Amino acid sequence: MTKSLLEQIAETKQYLQGQTRLRPEVGIILGSGLGGLAEEIEPESVIPYEQIPHFTITTVEFHHGRLIFGRLGKREVMAMQGRFHYYEGYSMQEVTFPIRVMKALAVNALLISNIGGSLNPEFKAGDLMIMTDHINLLGSNPLIGPNYDELGPRFPDMSEPYSRELIALAEGIAAREGIPVRKGVYVALQGPNLETRAEYKFLRKIGADIVGMSTIPEVIIAVHAGMKVLGFSVISDEASDPENLKPTSIEEIIKTAEKAEPMLTLLMKKVVEKL
Repeated sequence: MTKSLLEQIAETKQYLQGQTRLRPEVGIILGSGLGGLAEEIEPESVIPYEQIPHFTITTVEFHHGRLIFGRLGKREVMAMQGRFHYYEGYSMQEVTFPIRVMKALAVNALLISNIGGSLNPEFKAGDLMIMTDHINLLGSNPLIGPNYDELGPRFPDMSEPYSRELIALAEGIAAREGIPVRKGVYVALQGPNLETRAEYKFLRKIGADIVGMSTIPEVIIAVHAGMKVLGFSVISDEASDPENLKPTSIEEIIKTAEKAEPMLTLLMKKVVEKL
């Protein structure tokens, strides 16, 4: 008999509590090529996804696929080093299940990162962007299906998906540390292919600054659960001039992200310390 979502969450929570003594308040999701923050965490327990009940496994070669419980500064955190994507063939519920588990473990703030292509001519490859809003073009939503009132409301408000309080905190830290940051709107498509010239034009016209293939499902679930969210994007390539679009590859995109990673790592570390 298939177990309910609530039963799955409870089993995963029980398993993880048996693997760590920590009780983290901050959850972190590290996107492709952005795993450097994991090296800053003083680990107490590192668990491969395949060992965790009801977790799926990441099939993306740039993702380590492990859950880290540890301390970042004086804060106890749990960090996903590698996420799940809709394009891997997983359901929206599978993609977002770790966020449900974070909430069950009393995490109340989520820091999430990704890489994406710039649609805004002012944003250049290697820049960091703080997410202020998003546009969901993934073609689905993780809240479709039965709603459990224990997890959140049937119709959650999304007027502030990214916490203004945390955005202001991140901006202040970036200014003090001399880290240049942009602010903008992230749009997600299913992928895994990169976008066409016509799609880049369309996405810019509807108000997006960066395009990627992740993040939004996790944010929706975090907001549904009452968590505060702060999102960061690393601009990995430029597509603001679709008529002169140059071919690129995921390998080149990852290399660009890795060059910007130290700035993102410092910024996220400082934010966690000030939460």
